[in-house]
Amino acid sequence: MMMKKRMAQLLLAAAGLLCLGAGLAQGGYQTTLGKAVRICMECIGIG
Repeated sequence: MMMKKRMAQLLLAAAGLLCLGAGLAQGGYQTTLGKAVRICMECIGIG
């Protein structure tokens, strides 16, 4: 039982890292950062 849980955890962690790497490779962080900057600028009244 414990071994199955550990395997599931490792599989999910590997899947998460794979998805993170795919997002970085596609430049997804640039889109997210751009949106975050725009939202912050609007909140403080600059943008």
